Amino acid sequence: MLIREYHDADLAQLRAIHAAQGFDYPLPDLSNPLFVTKLVLTQEPSFVVAQHAAPARNDKHAVTGPQAQPSEASGLGFPRVTDYESRITSSAEDATILGAAFLRLTAEPYLLLDPRAGTPRQRWQALLALHAAAERETWQRGLEDVHAWLPPPIAKKFGKRLTRLGWLRDDGWTPYCKRLGAGN
Repeated sequence: MLIREYHDADLAQLRAIHAAQGFDYPLPDLSNPLFVTKLVLTQEPSFVVAQHAAPARNDKHAVTGPQAQPSEASGLGFPRVTDYESRITSSAEDATILGAAFLRLTAEPYLLLDPRAGTPRQRWQALLALHAAAERETWQRGLEDVHAWLPPPIAKKFGKRLTRLGWLRDDGWTPYCKRLGAGN
């Protein structure tokens, strides 16, 4: 198996994979510069024939791990990998695409507003001013969306205020978080 950078020539295979998944959203525009990570997982032709991964080339971008372990139980037409080999490379391959991972930048807002300052109306005016300025700056930086997670004690009341400002509560998708660190 090979993990490499996305190439424009991959688009047709990725469109087919996206359609096969049957999700009710369009394939995003992968030329959008907000996609800062674009990785493609391929199955090299030699992997299919030999039932194991081809040896890593002498490539300055290659990273080799343990060999793949074939298993008849995968049910997907290719060996299941328990200790998988992955090589990250920038070269294009004549291979079947198995999947891809794309990471698009978005923003998470944090609002700090002194609850002791002024009247409720004055605090609302302050919030409106901050909201408008942050929205303008976020758009000018090229970001397309902002996602807020409200603490439970204020979610109901403050959520209504966000709705008045054009925010949508999105209960149609289940959020998950992956916290990254040096050990990951």
